[in-house]
Amino acid sequence: MIKRAHLRQFLAVVDTGNFTRAAERVGVAQPSLSAGIAELERLVGAKLFLRDRRRIRLTDAGNRLLAHARAIEREFREAEASLAASAPVASPLVIGVLPSLATDMLSRCMSAWSGERALVLTDGTDAELRKRLSEGQLDAVVTLLRPEDSERPSLELFEEPYVLMLSLAHPLAGTEIIEAAQVAGETMIARRSCEILADTSRWFTQRGVRPPFFMRSANDDRCMEMVRIGMGVTTAPASLARAGVSAVPLAGYDFRRRIGLLLPRAHAGEAGDHPLALAFRQGLA
Repeated sequence: MIKRAHLRQFLAVVDTGNFTRAAERVGVAQPSLSAGIAELERLVGAKLFLRDRRRIRLTDAGNRLLAHARAIEREFREAEASLAASAPVASPLVIGVLPSLATDMLSRCMSAWSGERALVLTDGTDAELRKRLSEGQLDAVVTLLRPEDSERPSLELFEEPYVLMLSLAHPLAGTEIIEAAQVAGETMIARRSCEILADTSRWFTQRGVRPPFFMRSANDDRCMEMVRIGMGVTTAPASLARAGVSAVPLAGYDFRRRIGLLLPRAHAGEAGDHPLALAFRQGLA
């Protein structure tokens, strides 16, 4: 049976002339859109598009379907508009995020959201976010990915190393790599939001580095600003670097993190097809 989603995908391809742009318009991954068009062609029993390297053209069957598809979609929209006044407001999509996600990066991803539901953003530790997701308090979380997450609806968004952050005015700024002994006399800034805080403390202690601390804070923006003005150095995920800050690898400090989108285990479909996945891919591009 032909569904509205089939017709919306068909019209998106017609209107954009491109499968990639059509997928972005309807908020699905391109493979999902291609599969939807293939299913529609199977249902109508004819090819709808002729594809070549330069453009996509409608077949005779496609042209015949076009008039019907536009009329049906117009009827759908008119019905939705007539019921909108009495329809209940859709519940917001509640998303949990790690506090250590860079604010500018998160803002780009949120700005790319084009879904119909309003967004509500909340933060918490990885353990807190996972617990609230499992209890149904969150609709999705953006957090650290674990190996076992491959068994649930999840999507890796990016991977990055942890590095040493210094002011651009620091003598070691721009160095290719820094040895632990070179920061033994540095004043440190402790990021309490850091997921590997205990590992980092052990790493420095094992190398005989016990620095004084200028500040300990869970506010990463504040920590990075103190680094920028030269009040101390800190270790952080590379994405937290900002203007005025130099991110330099520490020799032997080989910690990395994978950030991904997690959905409830009962979620139907692939995480990559979720509208949030599209927003994050666009924001991270």
